[in-house]
This record gives sequence, structure tokens and C-alpha cells, in this order.
Amino acid sequence: MPVNKHIPFSRPLLLGTEEVSIRQALSNGVFSGNGPFALCCERQMESVTGAFRVLLTPSCTHALELSALLCGLEPGDEVILPSFAFSSTANAFVSLGAVPVFVDVRASDMNIDPEKLEEVLSPRTKAVVALHYGGMACEMEALISFAERHGLYLIEDAAQALGASYGGKPLGSFGQVAAISFHETKNVHCGEGGALLINKPDWIEPALAMRDKGTNRHDFLAGKVEAYEWTSRGSSYLCPELSAAFLHAQLQQLDKITVRRRTLWALYERELKPLEEAGCVQLPEPIAQSRHNGHLFFLRCSSEAERAKLSAHLRERGISAYFHYTPLHLSPAGKRYGRCAGKLPVTERESRCLLRLPLYFELTEEEILRISRSVKAFYFS
Repeated sequence: MPVNKHIPFSRPLLLGTEEVSIRQALSNGVFSGNGPFALCCERQMESVTGAFRVLLTPSCTHALELSALLCGLEPGDEVILPSFAFSSTANAFVSLGAVPVFVDVRASDMNIDPEKLEEVLSPRTKAVVALHYGGMACEMEALISFAERHGLYLIEDAAQALGASYGGKPLGSFGQVAAISFHETKNVHCGEGGALLINKPDWIEPALAMRDKGTNRHDFLAGKVEAYEWTSRGSSYLCPELSAAFLHAQLQQLDKITVRRRTLWALYERELKPLEEAGCVQLPEPIAQSRHNGHLFFLRCSSEAERAKLSAHLRERGISAYFHYTPLHLSPAGKRYGRCAGKLPVTERESRCLLRLPLYFELTEEEILRISRSVKAFYFS
């Protein structure tokens, strides 16, 4: 194997068992949503997350949109969320005419800063979003307290967080609803896919209707009603059966996948700790009562210019390392549709300095050592 073999930033997981599931799905002859594999995935996800009900969706974006519908958001309502987030987190609410209200994050884990929430609270605030960045838990006790104190819905954007926990409880089980991603970049995937986790039992029936074009098709097929009718707002949010079959094969190995990724994450931390101790970089700091899922590993440089030089240094050595989100409050659509209380200094500073390193199931320990040596060579040479 060449010493300088290129190390990609990410590689979609293939376990080798997906084809067996897909062949079985083809044999079953069910290809639309809500087929046997989809139902099996939903039951397994309920077992893993502790959610009352899990519904597979075509993407995490669709699950977030369902979350917004279930919260009954209306034009002008406000939803508090971190600015350091993917566009889907805000779009789910903007699509209903609601206003995303952006707040700052904490540098230690790039998660929403609970101390900033009261500053943006208004009579129009209806919900707050806990986005678990990189599979690291938000400060859930503080967020739950804030939401309960002000009568707000708590929505978990757990897109990257399957297999992670807070206080021994799975992420995705704290809010009234949560959304998970099965995009090919995630720990477990089906190319494109997602799931809605419902922790409020009386939202299950409305969610079933909203997911199926706003109809009572679920009750009609179960023989509960005589007519198949349009009953609510909704859209086509069913995950295709072939995608569910692919996902099913991967969910069987969730524990193995999570352990592997945590091991690789810990190796990065061990190898790069000397850089942090020397004051060269800052490494992620998951909160003490949490357990991350090894979704991604990042470091923060001292400046944007330094990050660019480090990225180029790694690229010259055949290693792909990427930045992440442009803060939503600085983006064109964020300025158009959202608001924030002045500047968000931590988000603006840290987003310019953050660099994500390669991390995927098939990455080897030797490759992580090579990456780490390359990073240390940049600072210590």
C-alpha cells in the first residue's frame, strides 16, 4: 500500500449485508413506504432510542418538517435554534412562516449555549431546538428547564446523534419530537433517509396522517374508518422500502459501528492532546454526563488563516479535511428569514477556525496516526 495513499474525508459505510436485505425486499414485492423492512426499522429504532413511536422518513429534513407541523407553528411564531447549524434546521420552520431566532453556541462542543436563551425569548416564541453537534449532547437539563419554564416545545435535531446519550438516556428521547438522519455521511445510513422520533403519545396519530399526505390512510388500511380522506396538513414523508431494507442491514450492526467510531475518536483525542496542551489547538469537549457516538472529530485553530494553511498542509499530504457550516445568521437566507440579538461572537469566531478531520468506519488506526502526525508536523516542525 502506498505510503501517501489518499485519505478521503468520509466514505459511506458498506457492511456487505445490505444486498441480502435488498434482495429480500425485491422478493417481497413491496416498494413504496411502510413496508415490512420500514416497520422493522421503526421497531428497532424505538428499542434503541426509547421513543414512543418512530416513523421513517425520506430524510432528516422531512422529519424536521413533520416536527414543525406537529408543533402547530403558524406564520410569525418564533423558534430558537443555534446559528451553527445546517440549513434544514431553519428551513423546516421557515416553510411554515415561522421565524428562526439564532443564538450563540459554546466553544467547547459547538452546541447551543443555554445561557443565551432568555435574551431572545419573546411572546411569539413557541419552541427551542437542541441540535446535538457531531453526536455530542447539548446541556439537556438546562434546555428542558427553559422549555418547561416558558411553556415551549423542545425539538431535538439529533441528525448526527444516533447511539449517543445524556445522563444514560439516548439522545432523541428528551424533546416532544426528534429528527435523525440516515444520509450517507452518517454513522448508519441508507443513502438518503431519516426518522421522526415521537415522545408525546398523543402526537402519534396526527404524525401518521401528516406523513401520509395529510390523510387517514393508516386508519383506513387498519379498518378503523370507512372512508380514505384528506384530514390534515401534510406531505409525502414515507421512506421507500428499498431504502429501508438497506438501512435495516446497517441497524443490525449499530452497536459495532458506534464502538468502532468511538475508538477512532478516542485515538484522535489521545494523539492530538499534546497540541492542545501546547496551546496550538482546541479539541472538542463533550459534557461530562454524556456519551458521544464518534460521529465527527474536529479541532479549532487560532485563526481562519491558520486553518486555511493547515487544511492546505494536509491536502498536500493526501488528507482531506473540511470546514463546516457558514453560520445561519450570516447567510443570505438567515438574514432574510431569521433574527438574532446582535452579534454571536463565539459562533462567528469558532466557525472560522473549526476543521473537521477524516472519520469513518473503515478508517484504520494507522491512518489516524498518519493524519495526527501530519497535524503535529504543521505545528511542531
